Amino acid sequence: MKRTAYYSAVPQLQDQWPIKKALTFSDVDITHPFLTLSRQQVETHIMVYMTPQQQEHLRGEGQVGFNAQDDDTGEMSVMKLKWRGSYYNLIGKWGKVVREKGLEVGQEIKLRWLNGCLHFSVPQNQIVTMPPPIRMIAAPLAHDHWPIRKVLTSSDVDPNHPFLPLPRKTVEEHILVHWVPQERERLRKEEQWRGNYYNLIGKWGTIIRHKGLGVGQEIRIRWTNGCLYFSVPDERFVAAASGHDNWPIKKALTLSDVDTNHPFLTLPGKAVEDHILFYWTHQAREQLRDEHQVGVNARDGDTGDVYVMKLKWRGSYYNLIGKWGKIIREKRLQVGREIRVRWDNGCLIFSVPQ
Repeated sequence: MKRTAYYSAVPQLQDQWPIKKALTFSDVDITHPFLTLSRQQVETHIMVYMTPQQQEHLRGEGQVGFNAQDDDTGEMSVMKLKWRGSYYNLIGKWGKVVREKGLEVGQEIKLRWLNGCLHFSVPQNQIVTMPPPIRMIAAPLAHDHWPIRKVLTSSDVDPNHPFLPLPRKTVEEHILVHWVPQERERLRKEEQWRGNYYNLIGKWGTIIRHKGLGVGQEIRIRWTNGCLYFSVPDERFVAAASGHDNWPIKKALTLSDVDTNHPFLTLPGKAVEDHILFYWTHQAREQLRDEHQVGVNARDGDTGDVYVMKLKWRGSYYNLIGKWGKIIREKRLQVGREIRVRWDNGCLIFSVPQ
């Protein structure tokens, strides 16, 4: 099990640029201009410094406007931060920034919030050496015959709602890079892109049934000669038994997790599917897909208190709702605290160690 990382709002003097990101293909697409930022980064290094009014506006309206300064040129723009659930988009004048700075895939952008303003920089001396998108060439297959690999989850092999989500970064680096601009533009217009991931649809349900795909199998994918190839070897990858790690789901609480005005706990889709839904009956999983939420018993492992709560499906992630606001207040939860979650004997168990 990976060691859990703790996140908290730290003084910016420790790192003048706490948010750093290598630009992706979608970040520099001027036909649909926006910069995608992870929720953890935004809530830890931007939202905590906003005024209470700005934070409330962002939650209520789903977006908030503010001043943004290009520290390389000193130019000031009015931009917006838009909440997308598991990530945020920086919009407004982003297309103008992409064009004027000539931004390309692989360049590093740095961001920070200072004195009520979002500052960003793309230093020329810190550019990751990469060719422009049109000239990018994937590594020879001899280096990795299958550059995209994924362990199938319960939602991946559900024949009633057949789709295979693939991470945006791997799709753009190993599939879209081989497409002509017209194909990429058609993909954007047909909206098969889902922000931080892509869905493979069409005959996926037939593939699930014909190959008898199950949770834990690994699918391997590559793009060669204008065609998507995939393979599912016979070996199966099974999650480690709970005895190896009594708490398979661990998370550092974010600002949205401890907001008592809009109380919900966000859990990653893969973690929930691998360590919670994996133990559910087929009927329970089917109910979750049809109704997008299911009632569950939840027990506080620290106090023994039992709650009736709901697990709500949001596509790429899940929300635990119901009595979460009460739990926040009674346990006095704060940003950076670690919550641990597991499924045991038909009940969701959680703990927030002191």
